[in-house]
Amino acid sequence: MPTEAFTPRLYGRAKGHALKPRQAKLVDELLPTLALPSPIRTRADIVDDTQALWLEIGFGGAEHLIAQARANPDACLIGIEPYLNGVAKALAGVEDYDLKNVLLERGDARLILQTMPDAILDRVFILYPDPWPKKRHHKRRLVQRDFVAELARVLKPGGRLRFASDIDHYQAWALEHILNDDHFDWTATRADDWRIAPDDHVPTRYEGKAKKAGRPCVYLDFVRR
Repeated sequence: MPTEAFTPRLYGRAKGHALKPRQAKLVDELLPTLALPSPIRTRADIVDDTQALWLEIGFGGAEHLIAQARANPDACLIGIEPYLNGVAKALAGVEDYDLKNVLLERGDARLILQTMPDAILDRVFILYPDPWPKKRHHKRRLVQRDFVAELARVLKPGGRLRFASDIDHYQAWALEHILNDDHFDWTATRADDWRIAPDDHVPTRYEGKAKKAGRPCVYLDFVRR
């Protein structure tokens, strides 16, 4: 069952430049049709027995989300993003490729996870979240003890979690917090397992900028026990 609800504060920008007319129309008309059902009582409220259910938290420009949806038509991908302009980009991708396997929510993933029943997800992606580099801001980071516990609750046994970052101290932070939960096993057996992008990884625009700036990217894959 969901853990006791809490109301975290959401930091960062909610929107940027004004939306273009097409984007605004997609937000007004398409976004409501892609919302998660409410309430979600069981997995069957979202997918049937033949579909995997994946979640990307903070999908940014939606490059990864849209590419994974196109490459995996048998999976349903949920994307959660608080930034309006990112949501608009995802909506454009859904329309451009006529995707039928994407659900989108604009909001705080920590709150949305609380509405989900236990063991509902097969995969979770967290790619390049805001590192909040100053020590006094570390409490703003997405990866915290309570959040990892929620991920463990909503992931099925054998479900997979991927965390990617180009910031070394956030890489170490995430690895420590996820392994300290005792519900996850790190799949890496050698350095290349986390230094080299997995075969099914899709680079994001931010990742390209990080590599161009000389910041090595790390890919941490975990399995839910």
